[in-house]
Amino acid sequence: MRRSRLAAYLTSLLLTAGAALAGATTAQASQQAAPTGYVALGDSYSSGVGAGSYLSASGDCKRSTKAYPYLWAAANAPSSFNFTACSGARTGDVLAGQLGPLGASTGLVSISVGGNDAGFADVMTTCVLQSDSACLSRIDTAKTYVDSTLPGQLDKVYSAISAKAPAAHVVVLGYPRFYQLGGTCPGLSQAKRSAINDAADHLNTAVAKRAADHGFTFGDVRSAFTGHELCSGSAWLHSLNVLNVGESYHPKAAGQSGGYLPVFRNAA
Repeated sequence: MRRSRLAAYLTSLLLTAGAALAGATTAQASQQAAPTGYVALGDSYSSGVGAGSYLSASGDCKRSTKAYPYLWAAANAPSSFNFTACSGARTGDVLAGQLGPLGASTGLVSISVGGNDAGFADVMTTCVLQSDSACLSRIDTAKTYVDSTLPGQLDKVYSAISAKAPAAHVVVLGYPRFYQLGGTCPGLSQAKRSAINDAADHLNTAVAKRAADHGFTFGDVRSAFTGHELCSGSAWLHSLNVLNVGESYHPKAAGQSGGYLPVFRNAA
């Protein structure tokens, strides 16, 4: 009788230990299967326009090996890396052509979008070529769009990302202020520079709000670019380049590595 009880007790211990080991193995397998793929979405500020060293296969999207997504992926070796950000992209372009790589294995997503929707290129063209009043009027139009229409467009993009990659940590990158104020700045008055910076702040506020409402992390690059704006003497942004207009007002390689990359790395 005693032997029978002892055998039953030992059997119970073995079964308990086996269950614990099985649980640990399952947990370990679950950790190993955690989503770790990285997908980089967005516009020219994410593709790396202005940084040079463009991937030939990216064509007009101008994806750069010096852009923050590429630099981060090279340093962190995610299980997969899909770089679909594209020059000139608006929210509709992201929805239509960039979300394909997202899936259950996606653990990290980065995106910058909204500037082109708000008419960034036209704002800068107007402010550089026309009067102060024309510049401020065009900026007011852009702000109205940011307030009335852009939030809904961002919601569509952010909701689609969450639906396609439900396990992903999403980092939404903002935009820098363009000009250092005070002193002289060839070509643009203080009024224009101040209005352009205010417009950048207005856009960032709207994007940050929508990102937060979707549970995403907002990466604010404005502090990182402080002291490196246009007219600072140490600019990380291209000024107007008549020989390569597309790179105008975009981050240089130093702006990607010194401005965007640290902000993304801290938020990822």
